[in-house]
Amino acid sequence: MKPIDTRTHGCMDYIMGIFLTASPSIFELNYNGIESTIFYILGPAAILYSLLTNYELGFIRLIPMKLHLILDFISGVILASSPWLFGFSQTVYGPHVILGIIEIGAALLTSCKPMRRVV
Repeated sequence: MKPIDTRTHGCMDYIMGIFLTASPSIFELNYNGIESTIFYILGPAAILYSLLTNYELGFIRLIPMKLHLILDFISGVILASSPWLFGFSQTVYGPHVILGIIEIGAALLTSCKPMRRVV
């Protein structure tokens, strides 16, 4: 059994989506640079697919939890590798790597089945 249930994961999703979107300000990044654009894309995307996920905190439950976790994993890999993929590792890489690893970990440690039936 995986230690993170779907309800907890849902809370984490919305917090992470907001945090990713706010990260350029939090980490004082160049707002027009690719290092910020990555956050501006992945943060709202995480919120959007969370809203569409079939779990306790989803609103329009279209996406199965398994697909949601795959999207989280892919997002984490893109985020963690983005400084080298997009060539800004000489400027900043810490926030991208750390937040990407957190996303990957959450995806790997979350159960696909809700604790109780989601209607």
